[in-house]
Amino acid sequence: MSQAATKFEQVYVDYHHGGYWVAGTRVSLDSLVYRWREGLSAEKIQKDCFPVLTLAHVYGALAYYLDHKDAIDEYLVQQEAEEEVFRQQLREAYPEAARRMDELAKRFPFARHEDQVSG
Repeated sequence: MSQAATKFEQVYVDYHHGGYWVAGTRVSLDSLVYRWREGLSAEKIQKDCFPVLTLAHVYGALAYYLDHKDAIDEYLVQQEAEEEVFRQQLREAYPEAARRMDELAKRFPFARHEDQVSG
């Protein structure tokens, strides 16, 4: 009895509008990668972070990331640099709001966005 190999051709990640997205959703690949880098399992990511996704979506997107790790890591570094430029532009445009946010960050250091998304 011979066994024929089956090849599945499911697309789990799309690239459009300058970013990587879990195919057919509004969930960015960035979001999954950051949660995974924080140590969350695929099951935890699906159940607690992105219940709109199936477990196959999460595993498929993470497999895509691992298959394209160098390119995606470079993309993430570029995105972080662009975010920092934008953050500085906002601080300059709205200095009073920036001052107030700094005060809040000192009072509630656990709520810093950078701590939640850094890889």
